[in-house]
Order: sequence, then C-alpha cells, then structure tokens
Amino acid sequence: MSDTPGKQQNTAAFYGQAVASFVVAMAATAIGIFQLEADVWVRAFLAIAVLYLVTSAFTLAKVIRDRQEAENRAYHPFEKL
Repeated sequence: MSDTPGKQQNTAAFYGQAVASFVVAMAATAIGIFQLEADVWVRAFLAIAVLYLVTSAFTLAKVIRDRQEAENRAYHPFEKL
C-alpha cells in the first residue's frame, strides 16, 4: 500500500463556482465604483487599485501553488525516475 497521496482534481462544478464568484465580485465592485458619488479621478483611482489588488492576488496564488508543487516533488530515494 502506498502512502503517497493521489493528485486531487477539482470538479467542474467547483471550477464554475469559483469563476462565477470572481465575475460577480468584480462586477459588483465595478458597479459600486461607477455609482459612487465622487469625482472621476477618485473613481479611476479606485478602479486602478482594484485591478492592482486582483493581479497581485493572482500572482500570490501562483507563487504559493508553485512552492507547494516544488515541495511535493522532493527527492525520494526509492522512486523510479
């Protein structure tokens, strides 16, 4: 019996829910910024800040995933290459 865990796969429903959640959150934020009673430059600043936050969150998630995958590929002396 092997102690190595199998690779987990996300279901299509989980993937769809994650995408839908992201789209709803971005749309709600965009509508909120658009409806905000403030000068155009304030709304533009908030929109750029949201885009920066989203891109940095994607980058952080990728870095964490890459680090975890690298740890899982550690050398095992009895593993077939």
